[in-house]
Amino acid sequence: MYEFSDNCTKPMPLIGDNAPAFTARTTNGTVNFPDDYAGKWVILFSHPSDFTPICTTEFMTFQSMIDDFHKLNTEIIGLSVGTLTGHLAWIEAIRNLKFGDLHDIHITFPIIDDMTMSVARKYGMIHPHASDTATVRAVFIIDPNGVIRLILYYPASVGRNMDEIRRALIALQTSDKYHVSTPANWKPNDDVVAPAPATTAQMDARLNNRNRGLDVQAWFLTFRKLPKQKN
Repeated sequence: MYEFSDNCTKPMPLIGDNAPAFTARTTNGTVNFPDDYAGKWVILFSHPSDFTPICTTEFMTFQSMIDDFHKLNTEIIGLSVGTLTGHLAWIEAIRNLKFGDLHDIHITFPIIDDMTMSVARKYGMIHPHASDTATVRAVFIIDPNGVIRLILYYPASVGRNMDEIRRALIALQTSDKYHVSTPANWKPNDDVVAPAPATTAQMDARLNNRNRGLDVQAWFLTFRKLPKQKN
């Protein structure tokens, strides 16, 4: 449980929970979540405030990768405790900025107007010891069934690595498709980890079949290859 400055207490959503539902105004119109995104993966992320430097670089980077995410059947939704007019003004300002090789960036994903902090509170994005009024840099990856599959939190001073968010998304999709796990530093097309045996018979079978397309390091650690991915 976590407590807000107004003394209200709510449970923080966890991995495996259904994503809290909400209806909100956004820069792309009204969103009914998760119903409007049924059948799609979603990256819901928060930022402390509009017109802040780190948030600006994050938005530009997310937008530059939007086609990659769409190929992964994934939509992006941003959120901050800000007004719709403020979001629109910031979007317009971003068009004139340059960050590395990025320029002329037109933000196309929706940004939620959450001045009441109702959505931020449902998702545990307000951390009172950091700020009572600004969201931390939260990331929720939500699957096509509306279930939270990954949660990341960053402090206001640290920008997120969008390539890592994309890598984690692909890892989740790979695990679901092939019923495998992904090891440390895994990247698409790397070997994956086969499920560990659950019985003595399965353990003996694993150890006796070392050369059948598996890299058996130990009964509990076995790597296998997957078909090449186009990610």
